[in-house]
Amino acid sequence: MSLSRRGLLAAGGAVGALAATAAGSATAAPARGKGHGRVRTGFDRLAADGYALLKGERVGIVTNPTGITSDVRHIVDVMHPDERVDLIAVFGPEHGFRGTAQAGGSEGRYDDPATGLPVYDTYLKSGQALADVFIASGVDTVVFDIQDAGARFYTYIWTLYDCMEAAALAGKRFVVLDRPNPVTGRAALGPVLDPAFSTFVGRREISQAHGMTVTELALLFNARFLAERPVDLRIVKMSGWKRSDFFDATGLPWVPPSPNMPTPDTALVYSGTCLFEGTNLSEGRGTTRPFELLGAEGIDHRWAAAVNALGLPGVAFREAYFAPTFSKFQGKTVGGVQLHVHDREVFDPVRTGIALLVTAKRTWSGFEWRSDNWIDKLTGNTRVRTMIDAGADTDEVVGAWSKELAAFRAVRKRYLQYR
Repeated sequence: MSLSRRGLLAAGGAVGALAATAAGSATAAPARGKGHGRVRTGFDRLAADGYALLKGERVGIVTNPTGITSDVRHIVDVMHPDERVDLIAVFGPEHGFRGTAQAGGSEGRYDDPATGLPVYDTYLKSGQALADVFIASGVDTVVFDIQDAGARFYTYIWTLYDCMEAAALAGKRFVVLDRPNPVTGRAALGPVLDPAFSTFVGRREISQAHGMTVTELALLFNARFLAERPVDLRIVKMSGWKRSDFFDATGLPWVPPSPNMPTPDTALVYSGTCLFEGTNLSEGRGTTRPFELLGAEGIDHRWAAAVNALGLPGVAFREAYFAPTFSKFQGKTVGGVQLHVHDREVFDPVRTGIALLVTAKRTWSGFEWRSDNWIDKLTGNTRVRTMIDAGADTDEVVGAWSKELAAFRAVRKRYLQYR
């Protein structure tokens, strides 16, 4: 009896270890938080079912370093030697399949050294151009498995959207494997995108913090935004995940979804403090606490004092000084604040981000918006910028989006898959 290399590797433990992990055996990763072993990802469930959903299909997968099993092996490395699934291609998003590129970059077209699989670049491709990539790859089914961060301007959900649209154009089936929203799925927060401001940091009309998982977003996208040409969509839900779960309650290992999203703590504040990308302040890139540290040359203790005086729930602000190693103010010492979230149950990241913008403008004479009005792309409208410029306070800015947010919450509710 002889075995192929793929069969030998599969028999030699790759599949066995995965099955043991999915069953919650002693081979699973070390305990992480109170929910250890409770959540099984969409991939865990797909593999435990012997990839039955993909039987007879030539498969390509859109993924990045977050596409891992509970014992931190990459799902491509697990699937490739397994003869129950015919994996023939990988599609890389922003930052790349193996994660070698910084923000605004990708890895291009290459053959993966570990598996020999062709890796195609999806970054900044959409429509027919992306459909042509799927056609050229020879796949029948495109699978998506990437960890999201919960914010509208985190680009992986728009990679999902673009790939769904392109798969429909190419006549390919589309399968989405679910992973947790790391900041819970309890609520949608913030302004809803005005379609006039559609970019890759916000394609369609969802709120700034969407409070959904990727399978829920896929269902919404297909029904609401791709209704004229919906894709043949399948989803594989998680088991054991609750809408109130923060990431550390899942028992799953965290892999940074991008170079400047090092921890779940970063994701907790990101949907608010990423707005500082639209200003001349540092958003903390080039530090060990991106999006938790904010500052610029000339800022002193007055900013922290002003924002602390607002009594925002669940968070305090420390006067902080830091020197970014890259990005804005590289190598220069700047002053600003560090966010310390002490009660994440009541913390509102979007309201906090607005409060920080309002107080920064009032306490630092050097405050400026980026010259390209990038803030309008991030917030999805001109209203936040123009209201702050006109002297509006935090409550006035936040109140301005209440009606549109209520309408989105009503739509969102129809596609939620978990309690």
